[in-house]
Order: sequence, then C-alpha cells, then structure tokens
Amino acid sequence: MVAATGHADTTVGQGEIIEAVDRALTTHGRAILTGPAGAGKSEVVRAIAAAAERRETVLRLAPEAADQWIPEASAAALLASVPCAALERLAGPQRTAIAQLRRETDEPRAGRDHVALRLALVEVLRTLAARTPVLLVLDNAQWLDAESTDLLRFALRLTPPRVRVLVAECVQGGAPVAGPLCGPGTPEIRVPPLGAEEIAELLVRHGLPARLAGRIHQASGGNPRLALALGHSLAEAAGARDGGAHHADTLPVSGQAREVARRLLAEAPARARRTLLLAALAARPTTALLRRAGRPDAEAELAEAERAALVTVGEDGAVRFTAGALPTALAADAGWPERAAAHAALAAAVGDPIQAVRHRALAVDTPDEWLAAEITEAAAACRRRGQRALAAELGLLAAERTPVNRPGEELARLVAAAEDAGWAGRADLARRATRAVLARDASPADRVRARLAVIDAAGQALADLDETFACAMDDAAGDPSLQAAVQLRIAWKYNLSDGDPVRSRDAAAEAGALAATGGDQVAEALALTVRARMGRILGDPDAEEILARALALPAPEVPLGMRNAPQFLAVRHALFDDRLGDARRQLLVLLPAVQRTGSSEDVFEVLRSLTEVELRRGRCATASAHARRAVELTIEAGLSPGPAWYIAAMAEATGGSFARAAGYARRGIQSSEEEHDQVFLSRGLYALGLVELATGEAAKAVATLRRVAELEAAQQVVDPSILRWHGELAEALVAADAPDEAARLLDCVRGTAVALGRTGVVAALDRAQGLCLSARGDADAAVALLEATADRFSELELSLERGRTLLALARVERRRRRRAPARAALRAAADVFDWAGAKPWLDLARETAPETAVLHPGVAALTEAETRLALLVSQGASNQEAAAKLFLSVKTVESRLTRIYQKLDVRSRAQLATALRNL
Repeated sequence: MVAATGHADTTVGQGEIIEAVDRALTTHGRAILTGPAGAGKSEVVRAIAAAAERRETVLRLAPEAADQWIPEASAAALLASVPCAALERLAGPQRTAIAQLRRETDEPRAGRDHVALRLALVEVLRTLAARTPVLLVLDNAQWLDAESTDLLRFALRLTPPRVRVLVAECVQGGAPVAGPLCGPGTPEIRVPPLGAEEIAELLVRHGLPARLAGRIHQASGGNPRLALALGHSLAEAAGARDGGAHHADTLPVSGQAREVARRLLAEAPARARRTLLLAALAARPTTALLRRAGRPDAEAELAEAERAALVTVGEDGAVRFTAGALPTALAADAGWPERAAAHAALAAAVGDPIQAVRHRALAVDTPDEWLAAEITEAAAACRRRGQRALAAELGLLAAERTPVNRPGEELARLVAAAEDAGWAGRADLARRATRAVLARDASPADRVRARLAVIDAAGQALADLDETFACAMDDAAGDPSLQAAVQLRIAWKYNLSDGDPVRSRDAAAEAGALAATGGDQVAEALALTVRARMGRILGDPDAEEILARALALPAPEVPLGMRNAPQFLAVRHALFDDRLGDARRQLLVLLPAVQRTGSSEDVFEVLRSLTEVELRRGRCATASAHARRAVELTIEAGLSPGPAWYIAAMAEATGGSFARAAGYARRGIQSSEEEHDQVFLSRGLYALGLVELATGEAAKAVATLRRVAELEAAQQVVDPSILRWHGELAEALVAADAPDEAARLLDCVRGTAVALGRTGVVAALDRAQGLCLSARGDADAAVALLEATADRFSELELSLERGRTLLALARVERRRRRRAPARAALRAAADVFDWAGAKPWLDLARETAPETAVLHPGVAALTEAETRLALLVSQGASNQEAAAKLFLSVKTVESRLTRIYQKLDVRSRAQLATALRNL
C-alpha cells in the first residue's frame, strides 16, 4: 500500500508548515495535518518522515481510496511493514492474530481473536519504542477502513510517549478520522494555499512559464496539484495551437486539470451540485439569487460545500469559489439540458437586465433575430459601462444567435466583438471572433480590424505575431488609414519586443505620413506620440516639440487607448522630469476616464504611473496601494505580467520588504524573458539590482545592473532619466571595490544628463560620486558633495533620494571615525524614511546605527568591499565561503585579505576579529 498518486512533487512554500508540524510533534507527541486534496499534505508528510529516519524508526501508512472498502486493509499494511524481530516477543495468541491478519493462515476472519490483535499492535509499538523512538506516519487518513480505524484508535491510546504520531487527513467531506485517532488536544495544522509567488516557483520547477503564475494562482486557489495540472493543460493547448506562443487566454480546464477539479468537486454532496452549478453559471452569485433561481435550501447546501473547501460565503451572501477552475469544470461537466435549465432559471432570477439577456441567450441554441438584436444592445450597454470583456462575450453570442439570412449583421457583430476583446486584453475571445470573421466573406477593412484586435489583445507578447502583422498589412493595401493603423502597431512592436527605438521611430514616421494622406488626424497624433516617445529615449532634443505637435491634434478616443495618446506621454515626461505634482494631478484626472473606457491596459498604465509618482514623492503606502491594484487587475484581466511584477517589486523595495521585492523582480524578469519584452526585462533587472545593492550584495548588484546597461545600450537608450540605473551601478561598483570604473561611468553619463537638463539624474550621479571620492580617500570632498546633494534632493522634493544620500553620508562619516556627524546623518535618514513609510530603508538605517561605535583606527582605510570581506572572515567564514558569498574567486579573496591585514596591522583571523569587534 502506497501514498495516493497524482501528488504535486514539491515542497514549495511549505517550510513553515513543516516547522509547525515538527514543533507540535516535539511538544505534544502528536499532530494532525489537514487540508483539501492536492494541497501538499503528502509532501509535508514525506519531508517530516525523511528527516525523522535519521534518528527514529518510521512506520508509514498511506491507504488509497479503494482501501476504505476492504476490512482491515490498512492494519494489515501497517503490520506488514513492521520488522520481524518486533513480532518475536509476542505471546502466542497475539502472534496468531497477526498471522491471521497478514493472511499467513487459512483461518476465516470470523474466527479471529480481535482482542489479541489489538493487544498485539500495542505490544509491537512498545517493543519498537523500547529500542529507538518511533514515528507513526498516517497519510490519507480519510481512506482508512472502519476496522483499521478502530484498531489504531485503541492502540494509540496505550502507546508510550516515545511513539510519536502524525496523521494527515483531507478535510473534504465525511466524518473526521484524525481527531478521534489522536485524541483530544492534539494540535491541528492546516496546509494553507500557496501564494502567487510560490505558484511561480512551483511552475518554474516544473518547466512551466512563470508569467502564468498570477492567473494560475487565481484559477487553482493556490492548490499545488491543480496549479500544476492547469499549467500543463495550458502549455499543451498553446503547443497544439501555435507551437507554444504565449497569449493572455482563459486557462483551459481540460485533461488532467479537469480531472483534478472533478476530484475536488466530488466531495460536495450530490444535493449541493445543482446549487453549485447555478453559482458557477451566475456572474455574481449570492445566496438570495440562488434561492430565487429555485434552490430554497441554498444556504444549507452551500454550507456543506464550504466545509468541503469548495466555496466561501460572505456575510452579504456573496458566493465565491475557492478556485476559479471549479466553476469552469462544473459547467463543462454538466450536460446541455442541465445548463440550459440553469440559465433559464437564472434569467428569471437576476436583477441586472444585461445578465438576464445573457442567460436567456445561453438557455437556447437556435438563431433568433429578436434575441440577437437584444444581445447586441446589451453588448453596447456594456461598452458604454466600460465592461469590454462582457461586451465581447455578448457580441459573440449575438453573432451565434443571428439567423443565416442576415450575414451582414452577423459579420458586424463579430468584428465588434473582436475589437471589444482587443480592448479588454482577452486574446482568446479576440482570436475566436477573428477566426469567424476570416471564415466569412469579410471586406479587407473588417479583416484588418479583426486582426488588429488580436494584436491589441496580446499586450507585451508581440514577438510571435509576425504573420498577423503581415496579413493585416496585406489586407490594408490601398487604404492609407488602415495601413497607418497597422504601421502604428509595428512601431510598438519594434520598441517592446525588438528593443529597437530607431526602427520604432521610423515606422511611426511612416505611419504618420500614411495617416496624413488618409486624413486620419487621430492616427497622425498617435504616430507623432510614438516618435516623441522614441525621441525621448534616444535623447533627441526635438522630442518635446514633436509631442507638442501631437497634443495640438484631436485627442484619440476609442480606437487605440489612452496609453498611446499624447496626453499620457506628456504625463510620463512630467514623471521623467521630476515634475511629480503635475504628473500626479493629470493621472488622477485620467484614472476615472480610462476606467470608463474598459481598457484594462489603459487602467494598468495609469496605476503603474501613479505608483512610480508616489514612490518618488515618498508616499510609500499610497504607492503600494496603487501597485496592489495594478497586480490585481493584471491577474483578473490576464494582462502580460512582467510590468505588474516590476511595479510590485519597486513598491516592495521602497515600502515593504527587500526579500519580497527580489521575489517579484525575479518573477518579472522571467516573465519578460518569456514574452521577449525587452523594455520590462531591463526594468525587472533594475529592481533586482537595486535590492541587491541595498542589501549589501555588491557583486550581485554589479552583475545585474551591468545586464541593464547592456540592454539599454542594445536598445540605444540615451536619456538617463527614463530608467535611472546609472547611479545605482556606480554605487555598486564602489561597493565592489571598483571606484575607478565607477568614476568612468559617472563621467560618461554626467555630460548627457547635464546637456538634457536632467537635474534629478545629476543629483543621483553626485551621490555615487561622493561615495567614489570616499573610496579614493578624499573624505572631505565626499562629505561636502553628499551634504550638498542631500540639500538638492530636498529642493527637488525627492525625499527618499534624500534619505538614501543621508545614509551614504553616515557611512562616509563612520569610515573616517566621526561618530557624532555619522549619528546625526543616520537619525536624519531614519526620520525621512519613517515619514515616507519606507520600511526596508528605515530598517537599514537602524541596522547601520551600531556601526557608529568606536572602531580600530585602520578601519577607515578599508574600502566597502574590504570591510564586507573582513566582517565575513572575522565571523568565521573560510576563504572559499567568503568567495561564494561575495561572488569572487578564491584568489581575489586571498589578495584582498592580504591588503586588509596590512591596513589593520594584524597577522591572524583572531586578531582581525578583535580589531572588528565593534564594527
């Protein structure tokens, strides 16, 4: 008998659970592990058992579902695993009882001595415990047969303390077994669902795209087994469709994923299935709606489903499935008559007329001219409300219900549905509508509009759409306005996917010329906006004048979205120029406007910009709130996740946790690499490099930020105000004992920043220059420059930058043994970080405070890199360990350690530790 199959082969995110179980076993001798099927209980059990085998005798029992119907099956399996030596001391009746149970005799079961069998099991456990401690591990306790349950309950009441017991049980359905087995007061530890970050790690371990983590987390509810099944289903579907291209689809609940979802749903009582199906088909299910739809006992039935961990019911009666895949599986498994009846019941029960129309349409499968017209009107109402995804779904429904003798109306509805899907970022709906358009006798204009919807829905993942671009351009031949629309998308692709702003600028110029020829001023304004955006990147002094020309043309409305409009680019330029008040005011005006349009990408871009503005203003709590909304929107709408993980990383790096920021940054890097998004790949790397610099991992920060520099060089980025990595890399180089290289970088960038008037960038370069001066031994000049830079950041109202500069000043003062100025700078930095809510930086300032103690006179001569190595070695690290920690060769460590010994006039590690005792 073995553990249940189909488990998720991982212990991702379960370290704390393993520790909690271990504490319970140590303190109480018994522990109960609970959680829904697929939550990872078996992995925790295996990890605990593997660790215990080094010091204990481990007895394992893991019945399968079929074993619950076989009397004494689990007891026989348990005793079969007991060493024969433990059975030799048993009395005759007890030995006979065990032999009968193990089928070693032909005596019928009815003639067995059950009392002797119970006493035999007790004696076996006592015998084993007399030699070494025993850990009895029982997984899948819900599948114990009744006879084995009684036998184990009796035996465990009489076992000595040296027998520890761990019981894992699925919480779904049925009477609990673990509690009666272990007795009252046994600690119960529930395996929680995995978070989105842990789902990302799980996917990576299994070779699946990390960029899907947010959506898979939502669809799986954090259940590892279901998450992996969904990931594999999506990978298979993508491979079958287009060779693995990545798109923002709904997740397919098919194959293994549907089977896992079925197992979870099987725990719901049969009478609750009808209620759950209604909840699955409703857009916003509530207990009141379900009662009106013909389920008078909805509360009781949902309470049973809630106990089975399938749904949660809020105080207001709102019903939410714990995993998004569950309603999909329910609907897929229901037959057409059952679904039609459920939709008909919901149509009569819902209060929203749009939802009523939707349910009426889904309750029939025959064409109906009047119903199609009604659905079309409902789609238009959704469009006005900004509910573009629902408008796309309704548009497709309207086309399906359109009679065959009205092909023109059907085609118009399909094209509208495709465009709505493009707005909403629903690539699955856009492709479905576009396939239908291309299968009909559509005009070139309609074909172009449909293909452009597919492109618009793809988000950042434009690299795999070359064929779509080519077909759209072919269809647009002879129509300058259509050609301009296609050429605009090509310009975006050159920037996002190819990282080539020069080609993007040139394509935009061509798009503008075509738009002017076609008399399309909106497209002309958008083309000028792309040129201005690329001009800013390339350091073109005419970029602002080009943007002004775009702003003078009619503002773009529905076609391409606010994120591509000149008004939004003007906001971005205000952010780059540190005109943060202006940027914030304009963004707060744009936010409700884009929310009304229904474009998820527009809303995301405004939230991203608000986050960046508030971070630079030092309003960390507000910035974090915007970042959370941006991440939630990304997951909900299925947008490309790289930008969301980047902005989450920056919010965490400033106002949350460096560790969480690094996790978000790594996920963003992987997502952007998967989507060939060069723009946000460099941003994800920048966020990671910033964290590594802040946490003292200078060598890592140098390597990471050099990658940013390489990407920016490949993208021909000239303006240093867009992504401000230059000062960070210079600081990392100084910390890594490379001040000369840092100085060369600063000299190279400073001229450009001064010429373009990027005052905030120059101040950041000055901070790095101050640290560089200190490393080169010019402490007086370093202090003067850092004090002036702190004042300049104050004038610019960049409070966090001022706090970081004060922190750098404190370090310089500490190195030259000026304790009072160092403490004053630290207190000032801490005050800034505290006011801003910059928790990780506040913690950093407080951790630095002890370093103001009296130091060995030679410490001031050490570089930052030498100081870090000296601390590691003084704390007991070997040369090899220090080399691994600092990402250096052992030879470099040895030569650097020689210089440290010379500067401090010490001859041994013990003397080094004494010299650094107060550091």
